[in-house]
Amino acid sequence: MENFQYYTPTKVVFGKGTENETGQLAAEQGCRKVLVHYGSGSVVKSGLLDRIYKSLDEAGIPYVSLGGVVPNPRLSLVYEGIRLCQRENVDFILAVGGGSVIDSAKAIGYGVADHGDVWDFYEKKRAAEGCLPIGVVLTIAAAGSEMSDSSVITNENGWLKRGYSSNYSRPRFAVMNPELTVTLPKYQTASGCVDIMMHTMERYFNHCTNMEMTDGISEHLLRTVMKNAEILMTRPDDYDARAEIMWAGSLSHNGLTGCGTDGGDWASHQLEHELGGMFDVAHGAGLAAVWGSWARYVVDAAPARFAKFAVNVMGVTPGSTDMETARRGIEAMESFYRKLDMPVCLRDMDIEVSEEQMRELAEKCSHFGKRTIGCIKKLDKEDMYQIYRNARG
Repeated sequence: MENFQYYTPTKVVFGKGTENETGQLAAEQGCRKVLVHYGSGSVVKSGLLDRIYKSLDEAGIPYVSLGGVVPNPRLSLVYEGIRLCQRENVDFILAVGGGSVIDSAKAIGYGVADHGDVWDFYEKKRAAEGCLPIGVVLTIAAAGSEMSDSSVITNENGWLKRGYSSNYSRPRFAVMNPELTVTLPKYQTASGCVDIMMHTMERYFNHCTNMEMTDGISEHLLRTVMKNAEILMTRPDDYDARAEIMWAGSLSHNGLTGCGTDGGDWASHQLEHELGGMFDVAHGAGLAAVWGSWARYVVDAAPARFAKFAVNVMGVTPGSTDMETARRGIEAMESFYRKLDMPVCLRDMDIEVSEEQMRELAEKCSHFGKRTIGCIKKLDKEDMYQIYRNARG
């Protein structure tokens, strides 16, 4: 096993009606003025935003609002949020929504705490030295951003999708009421479940001598998500299934499933980021579409690890070799994606990728030939192109 640090400063308030505690939680942070950051009209139509405002009013906390966050959150809105916070002397950001809203809030927080261009952090030109404190009212179980140190932003100038991680951005608190996810469309629920699983799978696939405890947590988390994802496909109002999925989303990305590992692979995420930037696809769906092609491309570098995943997570019958078992596991995972009506190739999302676009995706994913990705097998620009090519379907 590898040495590790495990840091989870986020206070979690979990359960029915907990959004009504938001004002008190914000007051505990000693804030003087809050930016309430949110996405589309769903939080307005559902009455959630009004409940949040009421809670802040009752706690005597002034606030301003900025909506409009979209999936694959945009840098232009981040800039707008930075200017608003500076103009209104905001000292705390409350993200009401899912991963896109939280990621946008984190980027705004970095920008307010810094005097340069916030995009520099996402381009890895500079390191953040601070971030406005952030709280979360979670409405989508998927990204795990409510307890993580990471955020992903899309720059419309070139449609570059880039991530940045820093402990400065870990939320101070996360309000998690599974009831708030009940009205999500089936596709969004399924996409979120895939995202949760991938956050664990990216850490699981590595070349370490792994901790038995970490592997066991990861495998059980994956099986739990799979079980409850299938329940939600037919019983979307099942509170217990929603609760299992929501808590798994947080545990999948707060560092727990990476304790004692080398950090994992993350190539599938990097490959999908460029798909999201170019085609604006739902993150989880994009991950499902590219994962099988990635897995088949790298499996020969770690057949024993893939075989363990196949048996312990997917429940397949072992073959005569690790490679045979590993391939069965990949096929079983793709079959599971299909059960959720998730894509297993780009054509399943009605995306026809041209040769020129595949080359462009590989260029951007390799940062124009300046980096490799992955740890199971180091992937250069040509490898990335081949995986995109295989993922066409």
